[in-house]
Amino acid sequence: MPIVDNAVYVDGRRIQDPANLTETFEHMRDHQGMAWIGLYRPTEKEVAAVASEFSLHPLAVEDALTGHQRAKLERFGDVLFAVLRPAHYDDANESVAFGELHVFVGPDFVVTVRHADSPDLAQVRARMEKQPELLRMGPEAILYAILDQVVDEYAPVLAGVENDIDEIEEKLFGGDDAGLSQRIYALAREVIGLHKSTLPLDDMLQRLLQGSDKYGVDIELQRSLRDVLDHVIRLNERIVAFRSILDNALTVHSTLVTQRQTDTSLEQNEQVKKISGWAAILFGPTLVGTIYGMNFDNMPELHWTYGYPMALGLMVVSSVVLYVIFKKKRWL
Repeated sequence: MPIVDNAVYVDGRRIQDPANLTETFEHMRDHQGMAWIGLYRPTEKEVAAVASEFSLHPLAVEDALTGHQRAKLERFGDVLFAVLRPAHYDDANESVAFGELHVFVGPDFVVTVRHADSPDLAQVRARMEKQPELLRMGPEAILYAILDQVVDEYAPVLAGVENDIDEIEEKLFGGDDAGLSQRIYALAREVIGLHKSTLPLDDMLQRLLQGSDKYGVDIELQRSLRDVLDHVIRLNERIVAFRSILDNALTVHSTLVTQRQTDTSLEQNEQVKKISGWAAILFGPTLVGTIYGMNFDNMPELHWTYGYPMALGLMVVSSVVLYVIFKKKRWL
């Protein structure tokens, strides 16, 4: 269903479970409460209903409907619009899958629009409902909890990527070149995509903290946001290190492949030298034997008593001389 969860909160506690969006809007007005509406791949009609009730900016609504947005934070009047790029590590395929989450944060509402299974917002809601003191801080506290969940879910992704890098390093010096360059390149692209997802979070959290005083954000909530910012900084440092390692791995792999090709070429040259040397040694006796095997009557030394021994000696001498020459040149 497009509406995953839909509730109204008063004084940090869930008081209503509306059956539809119309009831949600009514309960908000009746109880002066805060609404938290979770949508999963909603239709244009459902988004339009929410946008009309909360006066959401058309550009932000268009982004939420079309998806494929970069991570960003924008303010439209008294409404914050955040786009997050959560990630999930697929163990079966050893790859990183990216999702997309749009969050509208107003004075008395939070609307989340998900285009993927990640992050687990049900876990965020359950955590918040167990901490009514956090929910009392308002919609900004929900945005903090969502950011915290997204950042926490990056940890297993980095662990999976780090394991892939370890496997690449083992193969890199193990002589197994089958598809290794392609694996390094694919992983490097995933790390770049991961960096594009996490890098904007630094600026987003900085901006939220800078506007805390202006918009009356609770001091404890500011401390929590700074904690998330610390995690993001460490994440980005690790990702930068991963990119450097993969760039070096690709360079080292290219160098090793070139070196192996050179070694193979040199070894082939040595074999060619040996074959050519033995062929030359055998060429001398073959030449003498061929000339004296032509059976002409008028040939020098043909009827000489020592002609045959001389021919044999010439064969042996030519072979020995060539052998000594090639041996000195280290062809044999």
